[in-house]
Amino acid sequence: MRKLVVVACCLAVTTCVANPLTGKSTMAFIGNNDLFTSSFAQYDQFLQEHETVTGTPEADMVNRLGLRIKEAAELWLSAEGHSDYLKDYQWEYHLVKSDEVNAWCMPGGKIVVYTGILPITQNEDSLAVVMGHEVSHALLNHGQQRMSASVLQELGAVGVSILLSNASPATQDLALQAYGIGTSVGGTLPFSRTHESEADYYGLILMALAGYDPNAAVPFWQRMADLGGGGTPEFLSTHPSDKTRIENIQKWIPEVQQKAAELNG
Repeated sequence: MRKLVVVACCLAVTTCVANPLTGKSTMAFIGNNDLFTSSFAQYDQFLQEHETVTGTPEADMVNRLGLRIKEAAELWLSAEGHSDYLKDYQWEYHLVKSDEVNAWCMPGGKIVVYTGILPITQNEDSLAVVMGHEVSHALLNHGQQRMSASVLQELGAVGVSILLSNASPATQDLALQAYGIGTSVGGTLPFSRTHESEADYYGLILMALAGYDPNAAVPFWQRMADLGGGGTPEFLSTHPSDKTRIENIQKWIPEVQQKAAELNG
């Protein structure tokens, strides 16, 4: 058990990297080379299996917006003295036919917007809220951090099993269930909520830097809240509550606009 703890601590200390936007050191058990290779392959496979929309005003909007977000990210990282950070990114943007109200950006800049979200965004500024948020997840290496956290959680479960190896099967099952609930509510769920709030904040800066109005975020998330109809309590959710998210965004907008203006020179 002691050896396992030592291994986990060594992993956490020796495999941390600093993010150029936040300045925070975060876990990175899987390097971007491996992560991006897998991401690009999965993206290509996804596009082969789904219908992409091309040649429409909506598809043109996604491409235009994607390009402006890409240029904003490059400007931002260059201004912070980290222009090489995006050298391995391979930006790509596609509108995919689906009723699902969703959009995502895979590690390395691979973006998909579903047609189902367009009635909720309603305009390009609101879609910029969504794409800024999703691209921020990629820029902040949230996927890499979550995979690393999963590794630590699995190591912890092994440790619990070893510690209780002489206990009855029923005791072992109860302990592992308690460990799973405890690490989710006390660890991975807040971890995910922090990621969502970070993506909201940095996404606002990114969209403002790209020339879009961050004030569009408030009515957009209000429409999303109306669509959700309440949902899961915040402490059991991977996302902040609608109320928390909207209040945070309202508080951040002046700061975001000032930051974007400074970066634009």
